[in-house]
Amino acid sequence: MTVVLPAWLPEIPAEQAHPAAFATVSGAHLYGFPSIDSDVDLRGVHMLPLTEVIGLRTGEETLTRSWERDGVEVDLVTHDLAKFCRLLLRRNGYVLEQLLSPLVVTTSPVHREMVALAPGFVTRHHAHHYLGFARTQWRLFERSGELKPLLYTFRVLLTGLHLMRSGEVEADLTRLTGGPAYLGDLVEAKRSAEHGPLPPGGPDRETVAGDVARLTAELEEARDTSHLPDTASAGEALHDLVVRTRLAALPRTAGDPRA
Repeated sequence: MTVVLPAWLPEIPAEQAHPAAFATVSGAHLYGFPSIDSDVDLRGVHMLPLTEVIGLRTGEETLTRSWERDGVEVDLVTHDLAKFCRLLLRRNGYVLEQLLSPLVVTTSPVHREMVALAPGFVTRHHAHHYLGFARTQWRLFERSGELKPLLYTFRVLLTGLHLMRSGEVEADLTRLTGGPAYLGDLVEAKRSAEHGPLPPGGPDRETVAGDVARLTAELEEARDTSHLPDTASAGEALHDLVVRTRLAALPRTAGDPRA
């Protein structure tokens, strides 16, 4: 599926209070099932100045902002570089997908170095993130009957399975295999309404419950048999990256070895 995003999106990172290491699109656009009224979820990393890191008064590690522009709702969440790196080392699938999103709004050498280090963040324990996310979305579907949380349930289970088996992150449901045959019809149905119900003629709740249970069991088995490591190996490299990035922001003086 070709993702169409507003032409003004790249202007947003430069308008924020702190420079961006990167900004990417997450949410339904990344997951392959945006609706005509979907908001745009921007996620990324901002870099606090050294004066807001080393002193008693520190800057905000997480910045959140939501607004509307030209009829499009934008949701922006960024973490400071150090916090984002800590999250990467805590089997956090959200930030891993944000880092590796192919929908890049702005990038930098710091971003590219983090992407290159990504294989060293992935562990078998990322499966816990996807299993937990699936349980939350499934409970939401059971309460609401809406199509959106059901697609999220299938998406995270299939992303988790792909990660456990290949070591690669694929967040786009339309590119993932192993799901039930009716998923394509559900994706098509969601494009017309962000909060619509299961489409008429689609699978019943008993059918989808059985498929969710099957994929959950497959993900649990894939976690237990995965060749992925138990712990991340890129911790020291990330620490070095954060330190180098902070020091690079210092004013250069005569005799500075960085000159």
